[in-house]
Amino acid sequence: MAGFGYQDTPIIPGSKWHVHDGERPQPRIISPTSLPRIAPVAPPSDATVLFEGRNLDEWESCKTPGPATWKLVDGGCMEVVRKTGNIRTKKKFGDAQFHIEWAAPAEVVGDSQGRGNSGVFLMGLYEIQVLDCFNNPTYPDGTTGAIYGQYPPLVNVCSPPGGWQIYDILWKAPRFDGGKLVSPAYVTVMHNGVVLHHHQELQGPTKHKLLAQYEPHEAVGPLELQDHGDPVRFRNIWVRPIKQYDQP
Repeated sequence: MAGFGYQDTPIIPGSKWHVHDGERPQPRIISPTSLPRIAPVAPPSDATVLFEGRNLDEWESCKTPGPATWKLVDGGCMEVVRKTGNIRTKKKFGDAQFHIEWAAPAEVVGDSQGRGNSGVFLMGLYEIQVLDCFNNPTYPDGTTGAIYGQYPPLVNVCSPPGGWQIYDILWKAPRFDGGKLVSPAYVTVMHNGVVLHHHQELQGPTKHKLLAQYEPHEAVGPLELQDHGDPVRFRNIWVRPIKQYDQP
């Protein structure tokens, strides 16, 4: 597996593995639930709908100022347009529950990181990897549902390419006091109804081939989707900000 990764990158703190180490053990493959094969999951009544298929009004381009330039396609979906850049929500969020449905291209092209690659960036900084890893090994901390460059998912629960897949994410944002980190970020990720990460502490914003490191940033940030050059599709995206019981 080393051919799929790197041996010249730093060792991830608390592990014996390099960042994107191809020799790291692959996540165990299990069969997904039937969730991706049903209609989109209806949002709760108190959710903020970020994409429901009709327009991209809630999104903007990260590459150039102005509207998101990904395309709308049949079935209430949006699709990555190569080289247009990432898109992000106009609204910003801190602690939140996110629901995102996505599909890798039905036509299989490429392998490893070159197959159905995209990403979900929480607060625009912390990536949960989107990738077609159905019969497609890659470096484990970059596989489907990985906290990119830090933690592989507990299991690989990918559906075949072309089918809809579901991420449900519980996010606790980091806290800073001036220039000091008070509390790191934590994330719980479910893919197709199966837990990939359970209240996992993040080491900082995710990076390619580099160690993560916290630097102070805003208490809220956008949800960002990645243009990695592949025509990945998204649909039915919603969010519920998480507050304490007695907060308005």
